[in-house]
Formats: sequence, structure tokens, C-alpha cells
Amino acid sequence: MLDYTSIHELAVQAAAQGVTIGQLALADQAAQTETAPDILVRRMRRNLEVMQAAARDGAAKDLRSTSGLTGGDAWKMREYLARGGALCGPVGARAIAIALAVAEYNAAMGRIVAAPTAGSCGILPGAVLALLEQGLADEDAAVDGLFCAGAIGMVIANQASIAGAEGGCQAECGSASAMAAAALVQMRGGTPAMAEQAAAIAIKNQLGLVCDPVAGLVEVPCIKRNAGGVTNALTAADMALAGIVSVIPVDEVVSAMREVGESLPCALRETAQGGLAATPTGKRIREQLFGKQN
Repeated sequence: MLDYTSIHELAVQAAAQGVTIGQLALADQAAQTETAPDILVRRMRRNLEVMQAAARDGAAKDLRSTSGLTGGDAWKMREYLARGGALCGPVGARAIAIALAVAEYNAAMGRIVAAPTAGSCGILPGAVLALLEQGLADEDAAVDGLFCAGAIGMVIANQASIAGAEGGCQAECGSASAMAAAALVQMRGGTPAMAEQAAAIAIKNQLGLVCDPVAGLVEVPCIKRNAGGVTNALTAADMALAGIVSVIPVDEVVSAMREVGESLPCALRETAQGGLAATPTGKRIREQLFGKQN
């Protein structure tokens, strides 16, 4: 059985068995939970369906968060995508639109899949659903990709953190971006070793990202960081599929993320006391929503 302490080991074992990381994780989880694989696949397919519903409903033009602070940006991105000519192409623009939609839906108290957290919930759906909607992968590949993403996330959770309060936004959006990058590589037929490299590159690109939610809400800058996280995942996946390798091994990258997170001051770990939350505009928004703070 797997102990989920090394992404490299996941890739090595998958390659040795001639399976994807997702297939390796599925077989392991079936054994560990004594559950038939087809039951686990059905459960993961339901997660995919929840993601699809959130992407659809979160793109409504009149959607607003409970605070009224955010909403409607996913609709704007969809409209922009429909006009054509997006600088990052149809896949990238669609991924951004989906990531925004799911994150905005979360802020509006909609049902989402925390992947791995609510604050980073748009990144993995943005990546996976963009490939589905563009006809670059089928649903079976998407489900397999989600199992791969889950395995990557379990290692990060065990060896570092997926919580903004513990490791900053790098732990949330960085982890989600790594999970998405590995899933993308797998969905496009890349090797387990390529998925490993994609995860490493994705984390490196988000290393040090702080968690500074304005007014303590998972809205600003969190929602737009989901868009940044999914484009980072696409970038990392493309580099890995091209054969580009991370100079720093993936497990060392995860360890570095843990060390960076531990060195961040409390003001930059979800307390809304630093960063963008402490700007004049950030403070004004907090006061407008909650009144003056003593």
C-alpha cells in the first residue's frame, strides 16, 4: 500500500507497473478502504459532475457573493472567450473562465469540490473541464486525472500543507496548481515522470505566495488567484510535456514549500493583517462590511 510521502515514488511505481498515477492511486485506495474500484470511480465521477455544475452556475451574469464584493467576472470572461482572439488561446481562456466561475460560486455559497481547499476550488476544475470542453480529453481521462490530482495532493498534505493559515496561499493555490498540472499531463498522455515534473514546476512558480484575504473573506484576491493558478498549471504541464525537467526534484520542492510556509509571518497566513488586506482599500472594504475594528 502507498504511504503518500513522495511524489517521485508515485511516479516510479506507476511507471514500473505500466499504469498512470491515477490508476495507481485508484488501486491503492480500493485496497486501503476495501472498496470496489468501480464504486470509487463512480464517486469521483460525481465529484466531476459537481465541478461541472459549479462551472455552469458560477458563470451566471447576475451571480454575486454573499458580501456583494465579487461576482460576474466569470461571465465577462466567457463573453470575451466567445468573441475569439484571447491572448492565451481558447484552452487557456476557457480554463480561466471556469476557474473564476467555480471560485465565484464558492463565494456565493454554491456547492463546490474542495480540491484541495475551498479557497483554491477553481484551479483543478478549470484545468480538467477546459480540456473536456475543448475536446482534448474524454470523461474517463478526466476521472483518471482527478485520481492523479488527489494522489499528488495527499503527498503535499502529508509532507507540507494545503492550508493557507499554515503555509500561505502557496499551500492552497500552489498545491491545487500542482495537482492540476499533473492531471493535465496525464490526461494528455504524458508519462508519470512528466506528471511529476509538472507538479514540481507548478509549485516552484507559486513558491512564497502569501495568504492575505481582504476582510478575511475568500474573495479578494483569492478568486483571481484561482485564474492565475490554472494558467500556471497549464504552463507547467506544457513544459513537462515538452520534456522540460525541474532542476530541483519534486519532493525537495515540496519540502521547500513547507519551509517557506513556516517562515511566513502570521500577518501573511490568512489572518487578513498584511499584504492586500492591509492596504487602504483593503481596510476600507473591511470597515464597510464589518464596521470599525478596535
